[in-house]
Amino acid sequence: MPNAERNEWAAHDAELEATVVVVGAGLSGLTAARDLHRRGIDVIVLEAADRIGGRAMAETTVLGSRLDLGGQWIGHDHHRIMALAAELSATQYPMHTGTLPQVIDQGRKLPIASPSLLPAQLALACLGVLTQTGTPDRWNNTTIDAWLRHVPAHTSRRLLEVIASISWTADLDRYSVHAMTQMVRQQGGLRTILSTKGGAQDSLLVEGAGTLTDRLAADLGPRVRTGHQVTSITRDDTGATVHTQAGTFRAAKVIITVPPPVAARIQHTPPLPAHRTALETNTYMGSVYKAIAVYERPFWRDRGRAEFMILDAPGRAVFDTTAPDGPGHLCTLVAGPEARTLDDMDADARRQALLSPLVPHLGPDVVKPAGWHEKAWHLDEHAGGGYSMLPEPGTTAGIMPVPHTPIGNIHWAGSETASAHAGYLEGAIESGQRAAQEITDALPLPQTP
Repeated sequence: MPNAERNEWAAHDAELEATVVVVGAGLSGLTAARDLHRRGIDVIVLEAADRIGGRAMAETTVLGSRLDLGGQWIGHDHHRIMALAAELSATQYPMHTGTLPQVIDQGRKLPIASPSLLPAQLALACLGVLTQTGTPDRWNNTTIDAWLRHVPAHTSRRLLEVIASISWTADLDRYSVHAMTQMVRQQGGLRTILSTKGGAQDSLLVEGAGTLTDRLAADLGPRVRTGHQVTSITRDDTGATVHTQAGTFRAAKVIITVPPPVAARIQHTPPLPAHRTALETNTYMGSVYKAIAVYERPFWRDRGRAEFMILDAPGRAVFDTTAPDGPGHLCTLVAGPEARTLDDMDADARRQALLSPLVPHLGPDVVKPAGWHEKAWHLDEHAGGGYSMLPEPGTTAGIMPVPHTPIGNIHWAGSETASAHAGYLEGAIESGQRAAQEITDALPLPQTP
């Protein structure tokens, strides 16, 4: 964009007009904006935070490698993000993984064939069947926490608690079995969700998935505005007026890409229909803490692999996310209420609590990382949490698939609205592309001379 035009945009920020305003500079919003811009449609992206990326966030380590503190994995069938990564010159690599993670309980590894884990395996098999056949609507009042009480053997129950928390980041007493099975079906099945190789955690990007949002935003230039929290939107027959803390914007169409519990902060005139209000008020964002320890090399591979489900509090999952020929990256995820137990600790205490128990399994060097990167997504004011939106038990709003029918000149995107792979980066791209096409189809055709 010419400097004169860029300066004009900056000077008239409070009264800027565009054909389309996109709310949210995550992967969904940036995808929609880029598609519209490529079609010659004037677009502005408004982001409340002082950074772009939404639930994607890449950082550079002290050793020069890149890592993701937000969404990072590419599933084996996530073709949209594979194509985008290739287009943006990002390098995909497979996870370093085995068939199954190792289970650690009370500091000791448990064989997967341990009798204490057999009930967990049977429960997962039963859940796999339920996701295929569906559950009765009455199960929408039965929480996962209540369901797990029927699983015999404490160790099996604990393993299932940790798996469920890490998979969906939910408070298990606030997430129904019915909603869970619907989400599992929509995301490709239980085996896909829980698997690394050949599943939803099949591969990563050397440059970090957050680099994709960085590059998309760079291509859009000053059309992306950070620090612009949308406070209200007024709809009328010809478009919408979008009010932010930094000025007012007028557009023919608006795409809201932030998740419904976050979008609930936006006041609408006239009020939104009851079904949309229910979606925003009867859902909440998951709680998840993510940390990545960085080492000169992945030394643990000299003695085995580093992929664990740890049942000791806080329950957590550990993955080897090291890129080929790169420094060692050891990723830890803690989710649900146990993620919030880390909030009052300082970074050193969290690092000690999460790495020290790995010494018997990976060696003493594990407590001496060259770098430590962490992010509590439930403390992020603008993301609201992660990985995704979750419905309150007993409510129907927010159960997958989430409706996204336009309301007047307001369109809806965001990973939660995807027809497949909702909650993943793949779903974010699909939803952005779909919303951009909706806008293109809805706008009047350009007049020919």
